[in-house]
Amino acid sequence: MKMRGKPVSGRTILVICIASFLAGSLFTSRTWTWSSIHDHSQPQISIIPQLESVTQDCDHKRKLVEGKSGDIMGEVAKTHQAIQSLDKTISTLEMELAVARTRQTNGQFPIERKSNQNLQKAFVVVGINTAFSSKKRRDSVRETWMPRGAKLKKLEKDKGVVVRFVIGHSATPGGVLDRAIDAEEAEHKDFLRLKHVEGYHELSTKTRLYFSTAVSIWDADFYVKVDDDVHVNLGMLMSTLARYRSKPRIYIGCMKSGPVLSQKGVRYHEPEYWKFGEEGNKYFRHATGQIYAISKDLAAYISINLPILHRYANEDVSLGSWFIGLEVEHVDEHSMCCGTPPDCEWKVRMGNICAASFDWKCSGICKSVERMKDVHNSCGEGDGGIWNVDL
Repeated sequence: MKMRGKPVSGRTILVICIASFLAGSLFTSRTWTWSSIHDHSQPQISIIPQLESVTQDCDHKRKLVEGKSGDIMGEVAKTHQAIQSLDKTISTLEMELAVARTRQTNGQFPIERKSNQNLQKAFVVVGINTAFSSKKRRDSVRETWMPRGAKLKKLEKDKGVVVRFVIGHSATPGGVLDRAIDAEEAEHKDFLRLKHVEGYHELSTKTRLYFSTAVSIWDADFYVKVDDDVHVNLGMLMSTLARYRSKPRIYIGCMKSGPVLSQKGVRYHEPEYWKFGEEGNKYFRHATGQIYAISKDLAAYISINLPILHRYANEDVSLGSWFIGLEVEHVDEHSMCCGTPPDCEWKVRMGNICAASFDWKCSGICKSVERMKDVHNSCGEGDGGIWNVDL
């Protein structure tokens, strides 16, 4: 006859094991304590004070951390703000260094820069591109949209608007052409002379030197280049530029993308047409050369990199190529390329005064010497236009 018992559950076995372990631990502890008390030959080890000390130290550090957690977060925030401020300061210093740098261009006439302390503050520098043979054009501009004499100085002082005719030197410095410009400058005091040999096929080089020279004299927010056969409303131009004053790298003008002309002998022929892909391709977007504006950072960029900026056959293409690959904002500003009357005239009547007007077919005002005054009378903003602009 077999005896059968109920199987013991796993839970019961686990309880018995734990109880056995605790009983053994209690017996061992009592034996060790009794032996320690009666055995004077062994050193007595007291770990309780050490544990208390460690515990107190940990509690103290925990309280310190908890108490100063708010301060630490505050310090982190302050540090973050300081880093941001430092970044801005470094950026400003880099730009000031760029503007103050001295570089020499290839050719006879190296650029001489003033120290940063001597830079004249301005809102905008308007450089009117002109040539030795264009005296009548210059006179037509002086008689219409460009202030003269004391008004020109007042415009610069009160509004920070600098307007100058931009011209270089002849191939024979000191010759009759240079002396004629010297005499004109003595009379009007409205020239910016570049250390550059004048020539139609040197417009890209002249443009580089204009921006580099202007940046070395004036610390302006914007630098404008305009041809001497274009009509400009300075007040409207200033109002347009003022909208983009907070933009660090901005390129403003009437953006276009004309064909790359590979045929020799035609106007605007591009010898390096092969760089722009297959025959019949177009240029990248760039501002038309009659008038455009760039911010200070871009003018400084041109100044710094003057010797290595590539020059294409067309000046406006060259300028556009210098900004390809940079973080530059292109602004297609149609008010800077209005037509001559009746186009700009009806826009005035509608209250949309143009910043600049010219004829596309002539790349400027056709017969500008004869027509500049008529364009000004029909499309001008009035004598008070520039003086009423709040910059």
